[in-house]
Amino acid sequence: MSVRKPIVSIAALLVVSLLLAPQHTAAQNSSNPYSIIEGWAKLPSGRNMGAVGKATVDPDGRHIWAVIRCDAGPERFGTECLDSDLPPVSKFDPDGNLVEAFGSGMFIWPHGIDVDPDGNVWVTDAVSESNIPAGDNRGHHVIKFSPTGEVLMTLGTPGEEGDGPNHFTSPSDVAVAPNGDVFIADGHNESGNNRVMKYNSRGEFLMSWGETGYAPGQFRAIHAIAIHMDGRVFVGDRGNSRIQIFDQQGNHAATWTQFGRPSGIAFDDQGRIYVADSESDNVQNPGWEMGIRIGEAETGWVTEFIRFPWANPHIIPGNGAEFVAVDREGNIYGGEPVPLPHLNPRTLRKYERVRP
Repeated sequence: MSVRKPIVSIAALLVVSLLLAPQHTAAQNSSNPYSIIEGWAKLPSGRNMGAVGKATVDPDGRHIWAVIRCDAGPERFGTECLDSDLPPVSKFDPDGNLVEAFGSGMFIWPHGIDVDPDGNVWVTDAVSESNIPAGDNRGHHVIKFSPTGEVLMTLGTPGEEGDGPNHFTSPSDVAVAPNGDVFIADGHNESGNNRVMKYNSRGEFLMSWGETGYAPGQFRAIHAIAIHMDGRVFVGDRGNSRIQIFDQQGNHAATWTQFGRPSGIAFDDQGRIYVADSESDNVQNPGWEMGIRIGEAETGWVTEFIRFPWANPHIIPGNGAEFVAVDREGNIYGGEPVPLPHLNPRTLRKYERVRP
């Protein structure tokens, strides 16, 4: 009796191979429908572009807010605003012109920024304890400003690190929910508090979750935090090269590793997530390339990848966009704090989405 052998089509084999392929292969070979707009961000005559921290979009969907860390040279990384009178909190119009700036003398190392639904601006100071001069009462705090720079609230105890409900240790980032609740990524270093702090709109402590480690709900160098329109809290657990997703009560929902080593997270209103990876080098996340990965916020499927053409996996720390923002037209803005020698300066770079 003859045995009929199953016939497997080439197409079927291809589908199976794609399904079984490592996720990061697709995450690095996707299309790139963006072109770089050089020289987009413009500062007043005589001011040099300092290291750029986080960028975020204004509620109008057109203006871009960013942290510009004064204009100190690369040798001052970590203390760029220590003795500067330049304002680091910066607002740019759609053409890249600076239209608002404030916060001079209030930070040593401004890092994270978010704008709440009322247009108020929240900024973190992630300076390390070792970089705070004796007697200086800056650092380890989050300041809420009005849209024109009036100080409205301070969270944390300025100049004093700690792990209680009213202390931070180098807070990296801040995200404000539509109801006014404030979520703080605390803090920047792998040996820091590594927790998420939650406050209400009046600045009253509500809860916290997280600790140092590798398990779900644990972090190493928590660097970014963002709230999706459906309420999920996305945390850039950079030291563990993953994104962790929670509800607003701190319950762990998922862990995504397909976006590389996340430094910044943003969403648009079309269901997409944007993740900036500035540190996937040969030591910290070998096998991955630096760039901006774009995917579906619901499923986590990566669909597009902007590879940094100047990225060098042999240079540590990383380079390229560390944070990312997206305007209502789908254009991307990446803040680049670390310059590559003889190649590109610190900048707030615009990536324009190419229309089909």
